[in-house]
Amino acid sequence: MRSGSPRATEGTRLDLLLLRLPAAGGPGAHGPGALSRAADLDVLDDAERRRAASFRRPADGLLYAAAHAALRRLLGHRLGIAPRQVRFVREPCPGCGGPHGRPAPAHPGEPPLHFSLSHSGGLALIAIASTAVGVDVQRLPGAGTVEVCSAALHPGERAELAQEPPQTRPALFGGIWARKEAYLKGLGTGLGRSPAADYLGADSRRRPPGWSFVDVPCGPGHRAAAALPGEPPASVAVRPLPFGG
Repeated sequence: MRSGSPRATEGTRLDLLLLRLPAAGGPGAHGPGALSRAADLDVLDDAERRRAASFRRPADGLLYAAAHAALRRLLGHRLGIAPRQVRFVREPCPGCGGPHGRPAPAHPGEPPLHFSLSHSGGLALIAIASTAVGVDVQRLPGAGTVEVCSAALHPGERAELAQEPPQTRPALFGGIWARKEAYLKGLGTGLGRSPAADYLGADSRRRPPGWSFVDVPCGPGHRAAAALPGEPPASVAVRPLPFGG
């Protein structure tokens, strides 16, 4: 099992895949019975199926199921095993060494295979790379959410938001928070590390040294980002995934 934060090397490839929940009323739309009809639901393990069924909003459960099924298909293809056979472990926490760091496939691979998954507001983002990686996607928040949550940001980020016109603050906040969560996932700490500890604002020169960040285009209603250690990847591929495909 891998530990620490391996550095990106020359030739690192970052694959980013976007999965969008169909609009209500469209083909494959969420609604009564949609979860039971989700393609490849049988590739999920028992814990994933229970989690998918536990969401209060059916659309959230459907997106969770579809995203995790897609992740299993992608990893299974890379590892040469059936999606249902993919098993996961937790890498050691970089802070305390406990078994609650980055999730990783419980299968040997050469080169090592790393992934990250995020979903929010009808959109899921999956990253696969040969080095540690974190991704996050955020539906743009309302003005009230921005005002309340800004207190948790780095002082430099708060200053940027204060200078932004009110109507564009949600987009700026969404980009900051997406980069922040992607970075914390890449570190393996998650929000166990204070969101105020690191600057992830618009000035790339002030961001954490030794890390590269990619702002992922995903439409006007969301912001998304990827973070990985070392120099920028040699190639970044962003492609849509067909829902249930």
